[in-house]
Parts: sequence; C-alpha cells; structure tokens
Amino acid sequence: MRILSKLALAALICAAPLAACDRTAEHAKANASAKVGGPFQLVDQDGRAVTEKDLLGKPTAIFFGFTFCPEVCPTTLTEMTGWLKDLGPDADKLNVVFVSVDPERDTPAQLKLYLSNFDHRIRGLTGTTAQTDAAAKAYRVYHRKVAIEGGEYTVDHSSAVYLFDAKGNFVEPIGYGSPPERGLAQLKALLK
Repeated sequence: MRILSKLALAALICAAPLAACDRTAEHAKANASAKVGGPFQLVDQDGRAVTEKDLLGKPTAIFFGFTFCPEVCPTTLTEMTGWLKDLGPDADKLNVVFVSVDPERDTPAQLKLYLSNFDHRIRGLTGTTAQTDAAAKAYRVYHRKVAIEGGEYTVDHSSAVYLFDAKGNFVEPIGYGSPPERGLAQLKALLK
C-alpha cells in the first residue's frame, strides 16, 4: 500500500508541471492576439506633426531605435535601404518609419542628419519623452535608458521591424538578424 501511495504521489508531482504548461499555453495563446500598434502624436524630421492616421492607406514597416545606437539601428536601417532598392518602384507603396526612443538627443534635426545616410523614403519620428514612451507602449516596444562610462547613456530597445497592412493592422515582425532575403520576402508579401 505504501508503494502505491508513493507512486501516486510521484505521478501527481510529475503531472503538476504539465498542468501548468497547459495554463501557460492558454495564456500564451490569449496574449498572441494582443494588439500591436495604436495612437501616437509625434513629429517627423522636418518638424511636421504625425499621427498613426497618417500611415493609413499604405502598408507600413516601423522600427523603434535611436540615432546614437552603435549596431542594431544602423544595421537595420542599412538592410531596410537595401530592401527598398530591391523592391524597385514598389518601394513607393510602403511607409517606412524610424521612431526614436531617445527624445533627449534625437531632435528632428538630429533625425534628419542621421537618416540622410539611408534611403530617403525612411521617415524619422520623435517627440517628447511622454509622447515617445506612449508610442513605444502602443507598439509593445521595450526600451530602457542605461548609464555607461563618462556620464553618458545608451538605450536598450526591441530590435524587430513591425509590419502593418494598409488599414493599420499588425501583420508580423521582421526579426533582427533574419536572413536579408527573408525580410525582403516579407516586405513583398506585405505589398501584395
């Protein structure tokens, strides 16, 4: 009888994590439909006011970063420049937006200077800290200011490019470090 009790207890202990997995899977499934994107009020590199409504009517690729970013942002914007070139005339059917998560340094003038290194169709957006934080929250973008040597700082941030259809519905991300041909294929599919 004791052996059966021990076996039953062992089975219960082993099954408990599986029950938690089912709840986790249900929770993940519920969160998979979480809304990405939403209202924002920012300004572009020319100082013009921009809201999410200005992006409607064309599919959109949107990326959050900052101009002092040492690797992720210039790499992503260089890839995006290449993809726009490869898309040819179809690239004009796409909104491409770079939103700063460093409004302290990324003024419209700084964005304009920085983006002059990439395709001219990439539009930079910035705003106050409250405005950029609200935009990042709406798009479910992680960002955090991190102190570095010499009293300077950097910004940790999400690194995906988010794709939206012409009605503003989230489609899928282009993951950072994905093969370039995959990102191009995703943009071509978005434009169909």
